[in-house]
Amino acid sequence: MAEYLALVYSADVDWWAPEQADELAEYRQFAVQNADAIRASVVLHPTSTATVVRVQGARGGPVITTDGPYAETKEALTGFYLIEADDLDQAVAISAELPAARNGAVEVRPVIASR
Repeated sequence: MAEYLALVYSADVDWWAPEQADELAEYRQFAVQNADAIRASVVLHPTSTATVVRVQGARGGPVITTDGPYAETKEALTGFYLIEADDLDQAVAISAELPAARNGAVEVRPVIASR
């Protein structure tokens, strides 16, 4: 078995807001239906809570932080699932069940190593 990271790109919203309840329920249903394949998952706060970190120059240079998202986009990285699957085809099939696959995007990448 290999591990794949399914990066979820969807609307940049507060997932705990009442108007997101129906879609959040779909994600919970996905998690229940695929519990045997999901090794980890997270939901991220909106990008407005992000802090971008850059180091100026060489290692040990000044650390520069910026509030807010790295880039303004229609869809943002809103979470991920670490999926265990036999191969990429199976990881894609599982990821295709995510709500973001219908109204956003899901990027599936093989993991070199975890833990």
